Amino acid sequence: MTGPKYLPLRADVVGSLLRPDAIHQARAQHAAGAITREDLWKIETGCIEQAVALQRECGLKVATDGEFHRRHWFMDFIEQIDGVGFAGGLPTKFQTEQGSIEFAPPRVVTKSKLRRTKPLAGRDFADLNPIANKYGVMAKQAIPSPTLVHFRSGDAGVDKQAYPDISEYFHDLAQVYREEIKALYDAGCRYIQIDETNYPFLCDPNMHEHVRSIGEDPVKLQYKYRDLLNAVTKDRPSDLILAMHMCRGNHESAWAAAGGYEFVAEVAFGGLDIDVFFLEFDTDRAGGFEPLRHLSANKIAVLGLVTSKKPQLESKDLLKKRIEEASKFVPLDRLAISPQCGFASTIGGNRLTVDDEKAKIRLCVEVAQEVWG
Repeated sequence: MTGPKYLPLRADVVGSLLRPDAIHQARAQHAAGAITREDLWKIETGCIEQAVALQRECGLKVATDGEFHRRHWFMDFIEQIDGVGFAGGLPTKFQTEQGSIEFAPPRVVTKSKLRRTKPLAGRDFADLNPIANKYGVMAKQAIPSPTLVHFRSGDAGVDKQAYPDISEYFHDLAQVYREEIKALYDAGCRYIQIDETNYPFLCDPNMHEHVRSIGEDPVKLQYKYRDLLNAVTKDRPSDLILAMHMCRGNHESAWAAAGGYEFVAEVAFGGLDIDVFFLEFDTDRAGGFEPLRHLSANKIAVLGLVTSKKPQLESKDLLKKRIEEASKFVPLDRLAISPQCGFASTIGGNRLTVDDEKAKIRLCVEVAQEVWG
């Protein structure tokens, strides 16, 4: 990757935005049978225009659709892959400063051969792109990582009749994602973000029990997922920006994992064919910037220094100081800034207001302008 392809976007946004009341009301009406799914879709599309306008008003040169067509950051995408199903929940303790929240994202299983017979995020991008063009910003499409399909149940969650050889399973999973990325590119998308939780989860020793429960080793699994992700990105067009957001969990202002990136940095930052890494550095539980030394070639680190989990606004001086600290491990011209995560990875959203959200995004833009010009 060459610097100029990405560097104009010194301030960026991860993906999800707080859903407006119109979407919550429309979803309730749809659940009650009062409106159709297409009626709901049209209402969401109207709200996406407001979301793009909000991002542009804050000074961003890039915009997402806020994930307004989704109820959850990965379920709506994953469930459209032929052969994938959900089987119960995977109980997880999400943490807040006030205590823990019990939340059970679905356990993902593979019931039959994995195939992509319909667009997974294509309709979302088809809505976003013309709106982004209208407002003069670059459209970014977020998709969940393929590692999610495996991590939540392991090899045991893969039907043995469909895949007696597990290597064929990983081959087909990568093919599904390659086809989706190609379709998005053909539709005009030049900026795709893969949302990845499992590498950061491996950084938390408390998560290793789950890794071993699915028959995996926390170190060896990194290489297995590196090979899967590089198979997904293989032979991609040179003008397609591929980003990865490494997230420790984001549900109603709560988080699931802790620990710095050092445990996975050499394999992930050095070995993944990814142009841009969005990294969470908003609290002490994220560790220091030392793992950035493993970023190979011209890879960019977008520092998630501004928390999306609470309304208090960070100090500009502190943010600049932290950027300066990060520049000791990767050159300043390969750094950028963003909120640490999305504002509403699950539909309820984090404990902020829309005004708080705008202030956080605007802060990133202003700091970027003052640091990089």
